[in-house]
Amino acid sequence: VQLQAFGGGLVQAGGSLRLSCAASGHTFSSYTVGWFRQAPGKERGFVAAVRWSGGIQYYADSVKGRFTISRDNARKTVYLQMNSLKPEDTAVYYCARGTDTGTYYSTSTYDYWGQGTLVTVSS
Repeated sequence: VQLQAFGGGLVQAGGSLRLSCAASGHTFSSYTVGWFRQAPGKERGFVAAVRWSGGIQYYADSVKGRFTISRDNARKTVYLQMNSLKPEDTAVYYCARGTDTGTYYSTSTYDYWGQGTLVTVSS
């Protein structure tokens, strides 16, 4: 079971990026997939998640209205579309697979993690 997160980069404030989380060795069927981020000197925090059951989406208040999480089951990929980026969005972004009944914003719900992709937003 492997997850690969990619799509990060350097972007100016107000710009957009789309992150991808690709699965290998498994699918996302029956699992919740989440995105978390960790800025230097800070703890890893919840960004967004999508349930398998019903496709329910959840967002951190800080990204609501700017970020959109989506899943392509055929491609075994989950995306995070990030618009109107701000310097405070700068972090390493991680995707993770977790139980579909777990607490979506808790890292303990997730058992497999991608390696992270760096997003840098310049002012």
